[in-house]
Amino acid sequence: MTVTPHSDEARPGDGLVRAGGVVFITGAVATLVTMAPLFLDIKPFPPSAWAVCMLMGVGFLISAAGVLRSAAAQRRAARASQA
Repeated sequence: MTVTPHSDEARPGDGLVRAGGVVFITGAVATLVTMAPLFLDIKPFPPSAWAVCMLMGVGFLISAAGVLRSAAAQRRAARASQA
């Protein structure tokens, strides 16, 4: 018999997934803002603004690490319940 955690309890990897989502959204907003000069007739942003756009990939990697951590914890729990 397996015990499932309550929905309000934090599980391993949840914090990483949330943090990755925030970082990803920050990068997505930066990408939209940085692309705006291509469509509007305004001066382009400096290259440092383009570097902030890389946060999308970083956020994705952080979230993926959280998902992998959660999957590993579930695997360990399943093996422990079988033994």
